[in-house]
Amino acid sequence: MVRRQVNVLKKIEDSAQDVYDKIDRHRKPKMKIPVRSLSNVMYRPKTGYLELKGGIKERTLTVNTVKTFAQTLKMMSLSKELIEKDDMATKREAYYISKNWAEAAFKEQPESDTVMEDIEAMFGTIREQLRFVPEEKGGEIAGRLIVVDHDSKGKKIEIDCNRFGSGAYSIPIDVENLDFRSRAKFILAIETAGMFQRLHKYSYWDQNNCIMISLGGVPTRACRRFIRRLSDKFKIPVYAFVDGDPYGYFNIYRTLKVGSGNAAHLNRFFCVPQARFLGVTPQDVIDYKLPTHPLKEVDIKRAKDALKNDPFVQHHKPWQKAINQMLKAGVRVEQQAFAKHGLDFVVKEYLPTKLKTVKNFLP
Repeated sequence: MVRRQVNVLKKIEDSAQDVYDKIDRHRKPKMKIPVRSLSNVMYRPKTGYLELKGGIKERTLTVNTVKTFAQTLKMMSLSKELIEKDDMATKREAYYISKNWAEAAFKEQPESDTVMEDIEAMFGTIREQLRFVPEEKGGEIAGRLIVVDHDSKGKKIEIDCNRFGSGAYSIPIDVENLDFRSRAKFILAIETAGMFQRLHKYSYWDQNNCIMISLGGVPTRACRRFIRRLSDKFKIPVYAFVDGDPYGYFNIYRTLKVGSGNAAHLNRFFCVPQARFLGVTPQDVIDYKLPTHPLKEVDIKRAKDALKNDPFVQHHKPWQKAINQMLKAGVRVEQQAFAKHGLDFVVKEYLPTKLKTVKNFLP
Protein backbone atom coordinates (compact mmCIF):
# COMPACT_ATOMS: atom_id res chain seq x y z
CA MET A 1 0.00 0.00 0.00
CA VAL A 2 1.45 3.38 -1.02
CA ARG A 3 2.20 5.93 1.69
CA ARG A 4 -0.60 8.37 0.83
CA GLN A 5 -3.15 5.52 1.06
CA VAL A 6 -1.78 4.59 4.49
CA ASN A 7 -2.22 8.23 5.58
CA VAL A 8 -5.83 8.33 4.37
CA LEU A 9 -6.57 5.04 6.13
CA LYS A 10 -5.18 6.44 9.38
CA LYS A 11 -7.36 9.56 9.10
CA ILE A 12 -10.45 7.40 8.66
CA GLU A 13 -9.57 5.18 11.60
CA ASP A 14 -8.69 8.13 13.88
CA SER A 15 -11.94 9.91 13.03
CA ALA A 16 -14.02 6.79 13.67
CA GLN A 17 -12.17 6.19 16.96
CA ASP A 18 -12.89 9.75 18.06
CA VAL A 19 -16.62 9.27 17.41
CA TYR A 20 -16.56 5.98 19.34
CA ASP A 21 -14.69 7.47 22.29
CA LYS A 22 -17.10 10.39 22.63
CA ILE A 23 -20.14 8.13 22.54
CA ASP A 24 -18.48 5.81 25.06
CA ARG A 25 -18.07 8.82 27.40
CA HIS A 26 -21.73 9.82 26.82
CA ARG A 27 -20.73 12.93 24.86
CA LYS A 28 -22.11 14.06 21.52
CA PRO A 29 -19.61 13.34 18.73
CA LYS A 30 -18.89 16.09 16.21
CA MET A 31 -17.42 16.28 12.75
CA LYS A 32 -15.73 19.49 11.58
CA ILE A 33 -16.13 20.21 7.88
CA PRO A 34 -14.73 23.25 6.01
CA VAL A 35 -17.36 25.58 4.52
CA ARG A 36 -17.23 25.23 0.73
CA SER A 37 -18.46 28.51 -0.72
CA LEU A 38 -17.04 31.59 -2.45
CA SER A 39 -17.52 33.58 0.77
CA ASN A 40 -14.94 31.32 2.45
CA VAL A 41 -12.38 31.52 -0.36
CA MET A 42 -9.38 33.75 -1.03
CA TYR A 43 -6.67 33.90 -3.68
CA ARG A 44 -3.09 33.68 -2.46
CA PRO A 45 -0.56 34.66 -5.15
CA LYS A 46 2.17 32.88 -3.19
CA THR A 47 0.47 29.48 -3.47
CA GLY A 48 -1.16 30.31 -6.79
CA TYR A 49 -4.68 28.99 -6.25
CA LEU A 50 -8.01 29.72 -4.57
CA GLU A 51 -8.04 28.34 -1.05
CA LEU A 52 -10.28 28.23 2.00
CA LYS A 53 -10.14 31.04 4.55
CA GLY A 54 -10.85 28.74 7.47
CA GLY A 55 -14.61 28.80 7.99
CA ILE A 56 -15.79 25.56 9.61
CA LYS A 57 -19.21 23.99 10.07
CA GLU A 58 -19.76 21.41 12.78
CA ARG A 59 -21.95 18.36 12.34
CA THR A 60 -23.06 17.19 15.78
CA LEU A 61 -24.87 13.91 16.30
CA THR A 62 -28.46 14.83 17.16
CA VAL A 63 -31.91 13.47 16.36
CA ASN A 64 -32.04 15.75 13.30
CA THR A 65 -28.59 14.82 11.98
CA VAL A 66 -28.45 11.12 12.85
CA LYS A 67 -29.08 9.97 9.26
CA THR A 68 -26.42 12.19 7.68
CA PHE A 69 -24.02 11.31 10.50
CA ALA A 70 -24.60 7.60 9.89
CA GLN A 71 -24.22 8.04 6.12
CA THR A 72 -20.89 9.81 6.63
CA LEU A 73 -19.58 7.01 8.83
CA LYS A 74 -20.81 4.35 6.39
CA MET A 75 -19.11 6.15 3.49
CA MET A 76 -15.88 6.31 5.50
CA SER A 77 -16.20 2.59 6.23
CA LEU A 78 -16.69 1.86 2.52
CA SER A 79 -13.59 3.89 1.70
CA LYS A 80 -11.57 1.97 4.29
CA GLU A 81 -12.70 -1.33 2.79
CA LEU A 82 -11.80 -0.23 -0.76
CA ILE A 83 -8.34 0.93 0.32
CA GLU A 84 -7.61 -2.29 2.21
CA LYS A 85 -8.73 -4.42 -0.76
CA ASP A 86 -6.92 -2.21 -3.30
CA ASP A 87 -10.26 -1.78 -5.06
CA MET A 88 -12.27 1.21 -6.24
CA ALA A 89 -15.88 2.27 -6.79
CA THR A 90 -17.38 4.87 -9.08
CA LYS A 91 -19.53 7.54 -7.51
CA ARG A 92 -22.56 5.85 -9.02
CA GLU A 93 -21.57 2.46 -7.58
CA ALA A 94 -21.09 4.02 -4.14
CA TYR A 95 -24.64 5.36 -4.35
CA TYR A 96 -26.02 1.89 -5.15
CA ILE A 97 -23.91 0.21 -2.45
CA SER A 98 -25.68 2.46 0.06
CA LYS A 99 -28.94 0.66 -0.76
CA ASN A 100 -27.64 -2.04 1.63
CA TRP A 101 -27.39 0.47 4.48
CA ALA A 102 -31.01 0.16 5.62
CA GLU A 103 -32.31 3.55 6.79
CA ALA A 104 -28.93 5.18 6.04
CA ALA A 105 -29.37 4.57 2.29
CA PHE A 106 -29.23 7.59 0.01
CA LYS A 107 -32.41 8.46 -1.89
CA GLU A 108 -30.57 10.14 -4.78
CA GLN A 109 -26.95 10.27 -5.94
CA PRO A 110 -26.48 14.02 -5.25
CA GLU A 111 -26.86 13.16 -1.56
CA SER A 112 -24.06 10.58 -1.68
CA ASP A 113 -21.89 12.94 -3.75
CA THR A 114 -22.27 15.65 -1.09
CA VAL A 115 -21.28 13.31 1.73
CA MET A 116 -18.29 12.15 -0.32
CA GLU A 117 -17.24 15.80 -0.77
CA ASP A 118 -17.67 16.41 2.96
CA ILE A 119 -15.25 13.57 3.70
CA GLU A 120 -12.76 14.94 1.17
CA ALA A 121 -12.88 18.34 2.86
CA MET A 122 -12.77 16.88 6.38
CA PHE A 123 -9.63 14.83 5.68
CA GLY A 124 -7.98 17.28 3.30
CA THR A 125 -7.67 14.63 0.61
CA ILE A 126 -9.21 13.79 -2.76
CA ARG A 127 -11.84 11.16 -3.39
CA GLU A 128 -9.51 9.29 -5.74
CA GLN A 129 -7.32 8.60 -2.69
CA LEU A 130 -10.46 7.53 -0.85
CA ARG A 131 -10.82 5.10 -3.81
CA PHE A 132 -13.92 6.73 -5.27
CA VAL A 133 -13.55 7.56 -8.95
CA PRO A 134 -15.66 9.58 -11.43
CA GLU A 135 -17.45 8.06 -14.41
CA GLU A 136 -15.85 10.24 -17.05
CA LYS A 137 -12.36 9.78 -18.46
CA GLY A 138 -9.80 12.56 -18.35
CA GLY A 139 -8.79 13.77 -21.81
CA GLU A 140 -6.40 12.85 -24.60
CA ILE A 141 -2.61 13.02 -24.91
CA ALA A 142 -0.24 13.14 -27.85
CA GLY A 143 3.46 13.88 -27.81
CA ARG A 144 6.73 13.34 -26.02
CA LEU A 145 5.55 11.45 -22.97
CA ILE A 146 5.97 7.91 -21.63
CA VAL A 147 3.25 6.91 -19.15
CA VAL A 148 4.23 4.14 -16.73
CA ASP A 149 1.16 2.19 -15.67
CA HIS A 150 0.30 -1.34 -14.45
CA ASP A 151 -2.05 -3.92 -15.89
CA SER A 152 -4.75 -5.75 -13.93
CA LYS A 153 -2.17 -8.27 -12.66
CA GLY A 154 0.20 -5.58 -11.39
CA LYS A 155 2.71 -5.91 -14.22
CA LYS A 156 4.39 -2.65 -15.19
CA ILE A 157 3.65 -1.38 -18.69
CA GLU A 158 5.03 1.64 -20.52
CA ILE A 159 2.81 3.62 -22.89
CA ASP A 160 4.46 5.85 -25.50
CA CYS A 161 2.08 8.73 -26.25
CA ASN A 162 3.68 9.42 -29.64
CA ARG A 163 2.83 5.97 -31.00
CA PHE A 164 -0.94 6.16 -31.40
CA GLY A 165 -0.94 7.09 -35.07
CA SER A 166 -3.82 9.46 -35.77
CA GLY A 167 -5.32 8.59 -32.39
CA ALA A 168 -4.25 9.55 -28.86
CA TYR A 169 -3.71 8.14 -25.36
CA SER A 170 -6.77 8.55 -23.14
CA ILE A 171 -6.17 9.70 -19.57
CA PRO A 172 -7.66 7.08 -17.21
CA ILE A 173 -10.15 8.03 -14.52
CA ASP A 174 -7.59 7.33 -11.76
CA VAL A 175 -4.12 8.81 -12.31
CA GLU A 176 -2.71 8.58 -8.79
CA ASN A 177 -0.49 5.57 -9.40
CA LEU A 178 0.91 6.59 -12.78
CA ASP A 179 4.52 7.57 -13.33
CA PHE A 180 6.02 9.50 -16.23
CA ARG A 181 9.12 10.03 -18.34
CA SER A 182 9.59 12.95 -20.69
CA ARG A 183 12.05 15.46 -22.08
CA ALA A 184 9.38 17.76 -23.47
CA LYS A 185 9.93 21.52 -23.26
CA PHE A 186 6.34 22.48 -22.47
CA ILE A 187 2.75 21.28 -22.16
CA LEU A 188 0.06 22.68 -24.47
CA ALA A 189 -3.44 22.32 -22.99
CA ILE A 190 -6.07 22.72 -25.71
CA GLU A 191 -9.77 23.35 -25.13
CA THR A 192 -11.38 21.80 -28.20
CA ALA A 193 -10.99 18.32 -29.64
CA GLY A 194 -11.07 19.88 -33.11
CA MET A 195 -8.01 22.06 -32.52
CA PHE A 196 -6.23 19.17 -30.79
CA GLN A 197 -6.81 17.00 -33.86
CA ARG A 198 -5.66 19.81 -36.17
CA LEU A 199 -2.36 20.17 -34.31
CA HIS A 200 -2.00 16.39 -34.05
CA LYS A 201 -2.49 16.01 -37.81
CA TYR A 202 0.43 18.39 -38.41
CA SER A 203 2.54 16.60 -35.75
CA TYR A 204 2.92 19.84 -33.83
CA TRP A 205 4.17 17.96 -30.76
CA ASP A 206 6.97 16.38 -32.83
CA GLN A 207 8.11 19.65 -34.39
CA ASN A 208 8.15 21.48 -31.07
CA ASN A 209 9.07 18.79 -28.52
CA CYS A 210 5.99 19.19 -26.37
CA ILE A 211 3.11 17.30 -24.79
CA MET A 212 -0.33 18.14 -26.18
CA ILE A 213 -3.40 17.60 -24.00
CA SER A 214 -6.98 17.85 -25.20
CA LEU A 215 -9.08 19.28 -22.36
CA GLY A 216 -12.37 18.49 -24.09
CA GLY A 217 -14.06 21.59 -22.67
CA VAL A 218 -13.95 22.06 -18.89
CA PRO A 219 -11.19 19.63 -17.87
CA THR A 220 -12.23 16.72 -15.69
CA ARG A 221 -10.63 16.11 -12.31
CA ALA A 222 -8.51 13.33 -13.81
CA CYS A 223 -7.30 15.62 -16.59
CA ARG A 224 -6.40 18.46 -14.20
CA ARG A 225 -4.70 16.06 -11.79
CA PHE A 226 -2.75 14.52 -14.69
CA ILE A 227 -1.51 17.94 -15.84
CA ARG A 228 -0.67 18.94 -12.27
CA ARG A 229 1.38 15.80 -11.75
CA LEU A 230 3.26 16.38 -15.02
CA SER A 231 3.88 20.00 -14.04
CA ASP A 232 5.20 19.01 -10.60
CA LYS A 233 7.43 16.25 -11.94
CA PHE A 234 9.03 17.95 -14.95
CA LYS A 235 8.90 21.64 -13.92
CA ILE A 236 8.03 22.68 -17.48
CA PRO A 237 5.65 25.45 -18.60
CA VAL A 238 1.95 24.78 -19.15
CA TYR A 239 0.28 26.94 -21.81
CA ALA A 240 -3.51 27.07 -22.19
CA PHE A 241 -5.03 27.53 -25.64
CA VAL A 242 -8.81 28.04 -25.41
CA ASP A 243 -11.66 29.89 -27.09
CA GLY A 244 -11.71 33.65 -26.63
CA ASP A 245 -14.85 33.94 -24.53
CA PRO A 246 -15.77 34.18 -20.82
CA TYR A 247 -16.46 30.44 -20.65
CA GLY A 248 -12.99 29.63 -21.95
CA TYR A 249 -11.36 32.23 -19.72
CA PHE A 250 -13.05 31.37 -16.43
CA ASN A 251 -14.74 27.97 -16.55
CA ILE A 252 -11.81 26.38 -18.35
CA TYR A 253 -8.57 28.35 -17.88
CA ARG A 254 -9.24 29.81 -14.44
CA THR A 255 -10.41 26.40 -13.18
CA LEU A 256 -7.26 24.77 -14.57
CA LYS A 257 -4.91 27.37 -13.08
CA VAL A 258 -6.36 28.29 -9.67
CA GLY A 259 -9.37 26.02 -9.18
CA SER A 260 -12.89 27.00 -8.21
CA GLY A 261 -14.68 28.38 -5.18
CA ASN A 262 -16.92 25.34 -4.68
CA ALA A 263 -13.93 23.00 -4.68
CA ALA A 264 -11.52 25.22 -2.76
CA HIS A 265 -10.75 22.38 -0.35
CA LEU A 266 -9.32 20.42 -3.31
CA ASN A 267 -7.64 23.10 -5.41
CA ARG A 268 -4.17 22.37 -4.04
CA PHE A 269 -4.40 18.91 -5.61
CA PHE A 270 -5.91 19.79 -8.98
CA CYS A 271 -4.96 23.30 -10.02
CA VAL A 272 -1.86 24.13 -12.07
CA PRO A 273 -0.51 27.46 -10.74
CA GLN A 274 2.33 27.43 -13.33
CA ALA A 275 -0.18 27.60 -16.22
CA ARG A 276 -0.14 30.70 -18.43
CA PHE A 277 -2.75 31.89 -20.92
CA LEU A 278 -1.51 31.63 -24.50
CA GLY A 279 -4.78 32.56 -26.19
CA VAL A 280 -7.16 33.28 -27.77
CA THR A 281 -7.07 36.82 -26.29
CA PRO A 282 -9.21 39.86 -27.15
CA GLN A 283 -6.07 41.44 -28.62
CA ASP A 284 -5.61 38.41 -30.90
CA VAL A 285 -8.97 39.25 -32.48
CA ILE A 286 -7.54 42.60 -33.57
CA ASP A 287 -4.00 41.48 -34.42
CA TYR A 288 -5.14 38.57 -36.59
CA LYS A 289 -8.39 40.11 -37.91
CA LEU A 290 -10.38 37.09 -36.74
CA PRO A 291 -14.06 36.49 -37.52
CA THR A 292 -16.15 36.76 -34.36
CA HIS A 293 -19.61 36.25 -32.85
CA PRO A 294 -21.52 38.71 -30.63
CA LEU A 295 -21.31 38.14 -26.89
CA LYS A 296 -24.42 36.46 -25.49
CA GLU A 297 -26.17 37.71 -22.38
CA VAL A 298 -24.69 34.82 -20.40
CA ASP A 299 -21.21 35.81 -21.63
CA ILE A 300 -21.65 39.40 -20.51
CA LYS A 301 -22.98 38.31 -17.11
CA ARG A 302 -20.12 35.85 -16.63
CA ALA A 303 -17.53 38.51 -17.52
CA LYS A 304 -19.04 41.16 -15.25
CA ASP A 305 -19.36 38.66 -12.39
CA ALA A 306 -15.67 37.83 -12.78
CA LEU A 307 -14.69 41.50 -12.58
CA LYS A 308 -16.84 41.99 -9.49
CA ASN A 309 -16.45 38.74 -7.55
CA ASP A 310 -13.55 36.61 -8.81
CA PRO A 311 -10.54 36.91 -6.44
CA PHE A 312 -8.17 35.77 -9.21
CA VAL A 313 -9.37 38.41 -11.67
CA GLN A 314 -9.40 41.08 -8.99
CA HIS A 315 -5.74 40.34 -8.25
CA HIS A 316 -4.53 40.47 -11.86
CA LYS A 317 -4.96 43.82 -13.64
CA PRO A 318 -3.99 42.36 -17.06
CA TRP A 319 -7.05 40.12 -16.84
CA GLN A 320 -9.25 43.07 -15.87
CA LYS A 321 -7.95 44.95 -18.91
CA ALA A 322 -8.56 41.98 -21.22
CA ILE A 323 -12.10 41.43 -19.96
CA ASN A 324 -12.99 45.09 -20.34
CA GLN A 325 -11.52 45.05 -23.85
CA MET A 326 -13.73 42.07 -24.72
CA LEU A 327 -16.83 43.71 -23.22
CA LYS A 328 -16.16 46.94 -25.11
CA ALA A 329 -15.76 45.06 -28.40
CA GLY A 330 -18.84 42.96 -27.60
CA VAL A 331 -17.52 39.88 -29.37
CA ARG A 332 -16.23 36.39 -28.69
CA VAL A 333 -14.00 34.21 -30.88
CA GLU A 334 -13.42 30.49 -31.39
CA GLN A 335 -10.09 28.72 -31.81
CA GLN A 336 -11.14 27.55 -35.25
CA ALA A 337 -11.46 31.16 -36.45
CA PHE A 338 -7.78 31.05 -37.46
CA ALA A 339 -8.85 28.79 -40.34
CA LYS A 340 -9.76 32.02 -42.14
CA HIS A 341 -6.04 32.36 -42.87
CA GLY A 342 -5.53 28.69 -43.82
CA LEU A 343 -5.75 25.33 -42.08
CA ASP A 344 -2.04 25.39 -41.20
CA PHE A 345 -2.01 28.99 -39.95
CA VAL A 346 -2.10 28.05 -36.26
CA VAL A 347 0.85 25.68 -36.67
CA LYS A 348 3.02 27.84 -38.92
CA GLU A 349 2.16 31.37 -37.82
CA TYR A 350 0.08 31.84 -34.67
CA LEU A 351 1.72 29.46 -32.19
CA PRO A 352 5.33 30.20 -33.26
CA THR A 353 4.68 33.94 -32.96
CA LYS A 354 2.96 33.67 -29.57
CA LEU A 355 5.63 31.39 -28.10
CA LYS A 356 8.27 34.02 -28.83
CA THR A 357 6.54 36.38 -26.41
CA VAL A 358 5.73 34.17 -23.43
CA LYS A 359 6.55 37.02 -21.05
CA ASN A 360 3.53 38.87 -22.44
CA PHE A 361 1.07 36.03 -21.78
CA LEU A 362 -1.86 36.75 -19.51
CA PRO A 363 -1.21 35.37 -16.01
